[in-house]
Amino acid sequence: MVAGMETIKLKSPGDGFEFTALHAQPAGPRKGGVIVLQEIFGLDEYVEADVKRWAEAGYEAVAPSLFDRREPGFKAGHDPDGMNAGREHAMNTGLETPLADISTCRDFLAERGPVFIVGYCYGGSLVWLACGQLDGLAAGSSYYGSLVKANAALTPKCPVIVHLGRKDAFIPADEVKAAVEAAQPRVPVYIYETGDHGFNNEGSPRYDADSAELARRRTRELFESHA
Repeated sequence: MVAGMETIKLKSPGDGFEFTALHAQPAGPRKGGVIVLQEIFGLDEYVEADVKRWAEAGYEAVAPSLFDRREPGFKAGHDPDGMNAGREHAMNTGLETPLADISTCRDFLAERGPVFIVGYCYGGSLVWLACGQLDGLAAGSSYYGSLVKANAALTPKCPVIVHLGRKDAFIPADEVKAAVEAAQPRVPVYIYETGDHGFNNEGSPRYDADSAELARRRTRELFESHA
């Protein structure tokens, strides 16, 4: 585990289940809290790196382990077996449970300032849903979430931005952008011309440094403007 990071337990008020989460305190003055939502691969090194990055940027960061009810501590490789295992967990976990766990993370962080949310792939979908269904979030940043298009009519309760890769074979960027802009014209949707699915993940062969840095800068600017 990355230095300066710890594993904590948080209890969901809905079913009383205690799930694990990565937690890191901010470096320097606290700007707020950030909930970091995983891809389907669990709390892997990439999630650890992102939690560390947010802590270094001045945020108290929490990343819930969203599949703990099915397989505590689940981590999977970025290979066909890992993708199949992650997809099975995501499909069988549903949406109500992770949204409840996100609410728990929000409440944990809210005592100390504004709470932001960022997520990738599976987590990107959950960011969009959380911003549309949950109160108490200051802003959100959704990366290549497959459920955004189908839920474009869900009006966000807080400012949110959407990041998509032009080369993403799983998520048609233009279709998602058109759906969001038609239903939510005030929501910025950014398409990264050299980005593929997972372009923010340094552990993926689809990582694209230029797209990742631009998307991170836009996300930081959004969060800082609502801190």
